Amino acid sequence: MSVAERKFLHELVSLLDTTVSVRTTDGRVITGRLVGFEPRTLSICLWNARVEGAKGAGTEIPKLFLNGSAIVELWSAERPFDLRGLRDRIARAFGGYEHVKLLEDERVIIVAGRVKVSKEGVEGTGPLAERVRRIYEEFVKEWKAKQEKEKR
Repeated sequence: MSVAERKFLHELVSLLDTTVSVRTTDGRVITGRLVGFEPRTLSICLWNARVEGAKGAGTEIPKLFLNGSAIVELWSAERPFDLRGLRDRIARAFGGYEHVKLLEDERVIIVAGRVKVSKEGVEGTGPLAERVRRIYEEFVKEWKAKQEKEKR
């Protein structure tokens, strides 16, 4: 796999569990939560999909699979959570990246091999986890404020 292909798939992975919109070859726009994709064909699975456009407008589909050949474009309807930015913030607080690892495919950060951080929160107990939790909460608060500012 080339570097470009790896980067492309990484960007697509970053959209998992976020709201995306897709324009199909027949002109429909479908919006839903991206829960999976097949890398070879770029076929996707959306949950809670809403169909817009002439054909099927207003239809809601709990689980929709779209063949990649039917997709003209796909875009994010929300800004993806900045896991790299959070990793950098945690690493600065702990004096470097030696004990702060970003597992991009799993979309988690592991701190000192004991604390797991994702966009959903912090898993772990003890003083280390509490320190990471404070950093996480401050980061999320700033991230949400930035999103609100961009909407205006």
